Amino acid sequence: MKYGIFITIFLLFFSGCSREPKVSVPQEPTTLFIKSSFDELPKWEDENYQEALNSFINSCKSQKTKEIYEELCSNASLTDNAKEFLQNNFTPHKIINNSSKTEYGLLTGYYEPLLYGSLEKKEPYIYPIYSTPKDLITVELDSIYSDLKKYRLRGKIEGNKLIPYYNRAQIDKNGVDADVVCYTDSKIDLFFLEVQGSGVVMLDDNKSIFVGYENQNGHKYNSIGKYLIDKGELKKEDVSLESIKAWLLRNPQRVDEVLHSNESKIFFRQKNTPAIGSLGIVLTPERSVAVDREYIKLGSMLYLSSVADNKNINRVVMAEDTGGAIKGSVRADLFLGNGKVAKKIAGELKSELKLWIFLPNSAKKEAK
Repeated sequence: MKYGIFITIFLLFFSGCSREPKVSVPQEPTTLFIKSSFDELPKWEDENYQEALNSFINSCKSQKTKEIYEELCSNASLTDNAKEFLQNNFTPHKIINNSSKTEYGLLTGYYEPLLYGSLEKKEPYIYPIYSTPKDLITVELDSIYSDLKKYRLRGKIEGNKLIPYYNRAQIDKNGVDADVVCYTDSKIDLFFLEVQGSGVVMLDDNKSIFVGYENQNGHKYNSIGKYLIDKGELKKEDVSLESIKAWLLRNPQRVDEVLHSNESKIFFRQKNTPAIGSLGIVLTPERSVAVDREYIKLGSMLYLSSVADNKNINRVVMAEDTGGAIKGSVRADLFLGNGKVAKKIAGELKSELKLWIFLPNSAKKEAK
């Protein structure tokens, strides 16, 4: 392929993007599925089958889910026995970790945060929630090369060149040419809004608005938790959303240093509904997960099994979202809804994971 070396170097120059797979080579890896059975699913007999089926029916609002499961999407709402429908029409396949070649991976959680803000910039509402900058250029690479499907570049024009867009520190210092959805009172809460991808802003007139992911500046996502571990400020076993926020509040003089270690910056839009995932539908608490779509196709029905703080988590979930920190085949980020309880659970959830994918019995080959 005569353009291969050139395009790989060109892609690596732009260092990655928050919600897209890291670019190294333009060929997708193969996800290993091993045929299993419902008898092998931990606590399958304890599942709420109707609730599980309802999450599948809701996901079938997306064309991507319909492309995987075809007529099963139409038939699901007609059944009067959810358990039989699931067991008669699907076969579980265990997903093997692409890096360790084992069945184990990682489960974390995320939530929809609540922020406080104003439509006008005034104290204490001085931190802008930006929409996509007017000078941010996005290049869909599959429009040029079909084998680079799903990959994209982001940058800005300088002279006659496309160069990397501003990083987080530059945006915080100089701002950008973009509309402002609203202003909020905490740069720390704004950062965690970016990590979660969507949230609710309670305005100073007691009205609330929903905001959600719209775009990203093209810089690679880096964990500030890992940064604090590397600096010796937090121990790995103690890192959680709450511990990171507590450290930032105790060390206000170092907030910018830590936040700027993640050069990725997320831009938002105002929405009319609560959290919407990458699949384009409203997320269902405890039934929607973010996955790495390099390995698991969005719209897939999955079964996860994990033990967190001596509590078993075993249930059917739908792959309806993605995230910059979600990397690998046996990797899931469980959406937990909003509110203080969801925030606490999401901040602490980090446990070993086993994952199965439900493939339709009519499928002639494993969908990837």
